[in-house]
Amino acid sequence: MTQTLDVPRHVVPARPAPGLVARWAVVGGVVAGPLFLVAGIAQGLTRDGFDFTRNAISQLALGEAGWIQTASFLLAGVLLVAGAAGLRRALRGGPGAAWGPALIGVFGISFWAAAFFPADAGAGFPAGSPDATVMSGHGGVHMAAGMVGYLALCAAFLALARPLAARGLRGWAVASRVAPVLVLAGFAASAASVLAFTAGAGLGLLWLSAVTARLAGTPAGRWPAELRAAPPRAELSRTPDRAPSWRRRHPAGR
Repeated sequence: MTQTLDVPRHVVPARPAPGLVARWAVVGGVVAGPLFLVAGIAQGLTRDGFDFTRNAISQLALGEAGWIQTASFLLAGVLLVAGAAGLRRALRGGPGAAWGPALIGVFGISFWAAAFFPADAGAGFPAGSPDATVMSGHGGVHMAAGMVGYLALCAAFLALARPLAARGLRGWAVASRVAPVLVLAGFAASAASVLAFTAGAGLGLLWLSAVTARLAGTPAGRWPAELRAAPPRAELSRTPDRAPSWRRRHPAGR
């Protein structure tokens, strides 16, 4: 007769897979950054007076064709907020499930603020504008929204390093902690080079897309390495004609 005893252990329960709506929401978060950048680059190459070495993509919202960039801000905000909701569903119950998506949501909302409060003209754009930029009320709100949004994004990268590490994606986790440094370095260098600012902002958008896709594509029920390496459940065999060793060493009555 053989009896099998289960040895208690900590087990990570598998969480249900995200539904169809949540998966499409995550897709929105993945495509938001690349779509925004492609739209900005295409406009920058075709708008008179725009120079990537002097002008920020936000200034494309000015002028007769500015409605295109305004629509791009609004659409990116919708996709980012949807992606944050989908990512929250994908991470539900795990590390980083609360703060990561919430901070991405703040980042998405900052795009709506940037759409309603456009940047100021300057550096020769729109065509005919003076080189000097005079700060206005709406321009100040635009800058503040961008600052808050990207600080939230950098904090989100730090928060999302936890679920990346929990899934065994340690290289991704390290990169997610380094990305905020590079983004903020680009912003800090904006006074000397507008291209550095654009590169930092673009890096943040692209890394967010990559991290969102990686987390959504990794099974939510994946066990940590120490649990996956644990041996199978222990078995203790007993036969009716042979007493356990402790009974032989300590007979009854002694």
